[in-house]
Amino acid sequence: MMSIKAFTLVSAVEQELLAGDKERIHIECVECCGKNLYIGTADCFIYHFLLEEKTLPAGAASFTATRQLHRHLGLKKPVNELCAASALNRLLVLCDNSITLVNMLNLEPVPSGARIKGAVTFALNENPVSGDPFCVEVCIISVKRRTIQMFLVYEDRVQIVKEVSTPEQPLAVAVDGHFLCLALTTQYIILNYSTGLSQDLFPYCSEEKPPIVKRIGRQEFLLAGPGGLGMFATVAGISQRAPVHWSENVVGAAVCFPYVIALDAEFITVHSMLDQQQKQTLPFKEGHILQDFEGRVIVATSKGVYILVPLPLEKQIQDLLASHRVEEALVLAKGARRNIPKEKFQVMYRRILQQAGFIQFAQLQFLEAKELFRSGQLDVRELISLYPFLLPTSSSFTRSHPPLHEYADLNQLTQGDQEKMAKCKRFLMSYLNEVRSTEVANGYKEDIDTALLKLYAEADHDSLLDLLVTENFCLLTDSAAWLEKHKKYFALGLLYHYNNQDAAAVQLWVNIVNGHVQDSTRSDLYEYIVDFLTFCLDQELVWTYADWVLQKSEEIGVQVFTKRPLDGQQKNSFNPDDIISCLKKYPKALVKYLEHLVIDRNLQKEEYHTHLAVLYLEEVLRQKPSGSGKGGEATETQRKLRHLLQKSDLYRVHFLIEKTQGAGLPVERAILHGKLREHEKALHILVHELGDSAAAEDYCLWGSEGQDAPGRRRLFHMLLAMYLRAGEASAHELAMAAVDLLNRHAGEFDAAQVLPLLPGTWSVQLLCPFLTGAVRDSVHARRTAQVALGLARSENLIYTCNKMKLKGSAIRLSDKKLCQLCQNPFGEPVFVRYPNGGLVHTHCAASRHTTPSSPSPGTRT
Repeated sequence: MMSIKAFTLVSAVEQELLAGDKERIHIECVECCGKNLYIGTADCFIYHFLLEEKTLPAGAASFTATRQLHRHLGLKKPVNELCAASALNRLLVLCDNSITLVNMLNLEPVPSGARIKGAVTFALNENPVSGDPFCVEVCIISVKRRTIQMFLVYEDRVQIVKEVSTPEQPLAVAVDGHFLCLALTTQYIILNYSTGLSQDLFPYCSEEKPPIVKRIGRQEFLLAGPGGLGMFATVAGISQRAPVHWSENVVGAAVCFPYVIALDAEFITVHSMLDQQQKQTLPFKEGHILQDFEGRVIVATSKGVYILVPLPLEKQIQDLLASHRVEEALVLAKGARRNIPKEKFQVMYRRILQQAGFIQFAQLQFLEAKELFRSGQLDVRELISLYPFLLPTSSSFTRSHPPLHEYADLNQLTQGDQEKMAKCKRFLMSYLNEVRSTEVANGYKEDIDTALLKLYAEADHDSLLDLLVTENFCLLTDSAAWLEKHKKYFALGLLYHYNNQDAAAVQLWVNIVNGHVQDSTRSDLYEYIVDFLTFCLDQELVWTYADWVLQKSEEIGVQVFTKRPLDGQQKNSFNPDDIISCLKKYPKALVKYLEHLVIDRNLQKEEYHTHLAVLYLEEVLRQKPSGSGKGGEATETQRKLRHLLQKSDLYRVHFLIEKTQGAGLPVERAILHGKLREHEKALHILVHELGDSAAAEDYCLWGSEGQDAPGRRRLFHMLLAMYLRAGEASAHELAMAAVDLLNRHAGEFDAAQVLPLLPGTWSVQLLCPFLTGAVRDSVHARRTAQVALGLARSENLIYTCNKMKLKGSAIRLSDKKLCQLCQNPFGEPVFVRYPNGGLVHTHCAASRHTTPSSPSPGTRT
């Protein structure tokens, strides 16, 4: 059991004030209505007191009772019960089985003498059903066996409404609307006195101890159950709350939300309705009365009256939080919702959640703390301020007052424990990262992101870079100093870049690459700088560092220009001529850039194509061994040169021919002659100088690209003729080349022209592939022509048939027939008829064919 101080017991009426000069007095019942306190005694007296509540300087409450009137009812019986009906200014007094109406102020019985006779006990209906504001509804247990009676009580008269029989003798009753909660001899029941329907609740033995029935709210009752349980029941006969455990010997019970208060012979116990735990125990001997009156709880012995004063719920909650009893505090705070105005409750509850969050945080219960911070809408700067130096120096934040926690900073909270401190920092990193993009961050995103950056930098966390390359609100001055302190120079460069200080960023990165400062964040920082400059819009900055990147690596550095995205508006485009001028000192880079212009961008500018070809040629000549003749396999540069010479039509051919003269580059010379349409010269070089029939065939294929069939044949016939005219020294080799040419490219030759040229010594078997292909092509051509002729004849026959059908049908023409184009009648029997049957003037048909927009009655004539 976890105790809490929920109530203080304060004396209201001492024995001396009540008894006066009497020797003995015995309190039987009490009633409180506002400031009016009424006490009924065993000697048939009613006493009236005025209660004044005062708050002492220490915050405690005290009561002063001023004795007013007292009156003897003229009987020798005790006053059993008192009940005030303030709307009628009447006090209902039960004495000697009779309920008398007396004036609340002078205690005089009503002149009419109205009373209810034969009552054992009674209860007021606090949820009346009559709707009459000038009466109260009273339920009595009658002296008649097993009988309940309902009365309407007015200022000076009473009226019976209903009499209901019960299955057993009733002992106690409470009323809510049409429903009675009754304690019978052996059980509790709910009885609807209007319909007579009843609902059994649970058994109870009245012989062991007296029953307790209390209405605690709309359609809900508190009952003394078996086994020392305080049971809750609704008018529907169900329980919506868990029972509370109290003493077996309870003689009285009351509710002061969220507590149930129970009285036995020695103690007053306080139980929570929220978690069913006993919260407080107050010693109180000889008590026999416990009742609540509109939130005021009164207990009494036979000699004195006392008031249980509740401590403010907020004070109770703060006491629980101070004891680190977070769950109980939250349960109590939630339960307080019904007693506090909505706006005030929300403010109070948010603060309680925040306080609870810091308690969990201090205990390193981070998941619970995070949920409480979120639910309590914590100003996250309250949390950041615990960590020294994380808030920016420019932040205007001051902690909440009164404070949400007792800690000056993280050092005090962790007592210098480095492991705990590290855990706290990891939690803050996680929490800030989660809330930075939510509404929690609104208004102080700079503080959050700057703190997050500092945590990442201090912990060498990978997320530092992610933070800086995405949208962030890190304050430059604070963040830059912190990153420099922790030697995070690459990250500092990203911060500069995000704040539009690209020059400072690049200079810092260059210093890292040059070794002037140490930062191993990126092993590929040089490539990163190149990539950064590639996409940089500041041309001046690019030119500033162009030489540096090229000196480091020409092949990579030139990417600053070659991989630069093309600007459609040409505002930030670099002039290629300026770049070429810059790259003259860097030959490898220059070649790469010209390749970019000519091949990638396909710029149609003669000087770029010629310049690139010359650079290729010079490199080929440098790589070519001195004194080499026909040469071996082509190098990579040589293949690039040949490809450029073949594909480009923009370079200066004559200039390059001069460059290749005597350079031992027959293939290149042949390509250049081919560009001038000097095919015979080109083939002569390949066949007679280079002696490479495969190269000659490739030349024919390249030279015939995009030409018609006769053009391709002329080129292949030219090569065949050159093979067949060979001298004796190379006759055999070229004859074999001629055979291979014919057999591989049979479709490129006209067999009728070729056959007369061939030596008579060549066998049919030698030329079998050529002859087979030639015959196949000839047969295919003849058959294709026959098919085409047949199709044409069929189409002509169809048109002839249609024409005969059209001529064979009669056409009726009268002066009422209108032209479908001009809508005028025909003046003579001359017309044009369309396939859809439409008739038009001959001149209208002619104008329609010259004016396509004219309306058309048909598509064919």
